[in-house]
Amino acid sequence: MDALDRLYDSLDARLRPEDVVALVLEALPSLRRRERAVLRDVAEHARRWYGFSGMSVDYARPVGAAPQIAATRFMFGVDGGAVDANDPISVLEFAALVGSEINWDPARTDFLTDRLNREDRAAAGIELSKRKYNRRFRMLRRLTAKAARLERARKMRGLRMLAAAGFVGAIDRDRFRADPDAACFIAYFTARRKLRREFSLAGRENPFDQVAEVLFARCEAGDETDWEMIALACPTWQVLRRLRAEQLGELLGRWSAATRSVAELLASEWRSSEIDKATMIVRRGVDSSSWNALAGAYNAARTGWIACLHASGLTSLVEDAWPGKVMRVMAADLAAWHQTSGGGLHPDTSVWSRLPLPWEVLDGTAACSRADVEAACREHRVDPERSGWTAPRAHTAIARFRPTPELVHGVAVSDPLWAMALRRARVFSGKPLNTGVFGGQDALD
Repeated sequence: MDALDRLYDSLDARLRPEDVVALVLEALPSLRRRERAVLRDVAEHARRWYGFSGMSVDYARPVGAAPQIAATRFMFGVDGGAVDANDPISVLEFAALVGSEINWDPARTDFLTDRLNREDRAAAGIELSKRKYNRRFRMLRRLTAKAARLERARKMRGLRMLAAAGFVGAIDRDRFRADPDAACFIAYFTARRKLRREFSLAGRENPFDQVAEVLFARCEAGDETDWEMIALACPTWQVLRRLRAEQLGELLGRWSAATRSVAELLASEWRSSEIDKATMIVRRGVDSSSWNALAGAYNAARTGWIACLHASGLTSLVEDAWPGKVMRVMAADLAAWHQTSGGGLHPDTSVWSRLPLPWEVLDGTAACSRADVEAACREHRVDPERSGWTAPRAHTAIARFRPTPELVHGVAVSDPLWAMALRRARVFSGKPLNTGVFGGQDALD
């Protein structure tokens, strides 16, 4: 596997930017001396700690249903029936296939109310004892529940990828390899976007740094650069203005559909949550990771959608129904730290609280025009364009690369081995410490 193939695989993973740069140096032998010097300075950091990192190089992948399928095969005594243990639809089809023995209905899985009694089993020709029937019913119930969890895990991973890397999943390997300059820019830019958030008062870094600048300049110098492919990962004005009308329209449709789809999921999550809209501070026990994953995906999709609207000159179409951003939730301990450090709620939180819920604007339940958003921003001294409420956020300054820190729940630590020990001990997690990792509480004291 050559460097371009490994860069393509990195699109669906979470490599450190410096590791991606090391691959870029292999993939682009035609780099000029100045370009190579910039990239080498960054790639040197990949050798820290002999290239070892305690952080995962991937986003958590769903755990398949292979054990449940094997147990179901054993109980029902079936060997046939091809099934993909990582595909929830395939798992449900397998459950329906083997469940025909007991007239299994995937829509009726309650153990207390949906089982067949003796008379119903006899009428259906089921010649199993009550005990055997119950065991099979339980097994299929567990299998369908696993399929539901698998589907949710796949969906959440997809949303995290959308938030961090846009539509790179729509890029096939041959297209990626056909334009090495564009491929290297996409791989590095998305690696920068995938950097984990640090537990700090500062916002997220601009992903466009000196390496991205060099790689983007190579794309600009090319005569046949695949700008449509770049736009799938980087829908900025500098990229969108190079698309043909039909390409821009297709991308606009993608981002619009994604915005509405994620908004529906947020609406469902909101109804079942106990989030204070005024502060977005949550207590322990609230599933903040799911909400923040959805919020990240929605904001990324909304940003891409608004960028395409501006690039195509079509913002007037949504002037009267302009959905706002969605705020991430913050744990109470982080909020307290902000206050003790002289900070407070982010101004965007006040704007969010002042406006109707975005999903209600999108489905027509609530009215919110662009003028309403601008008025809310002015009320709380927020620039509606520079902050991304009414226009694509523009990064004017080129960021300076800094080595990827070893993080434990957002806190930077000195080296990867220490980070692994702290992570196993659940330090900074908000959970009870696992003192056995350090030899007991006395060792910590």
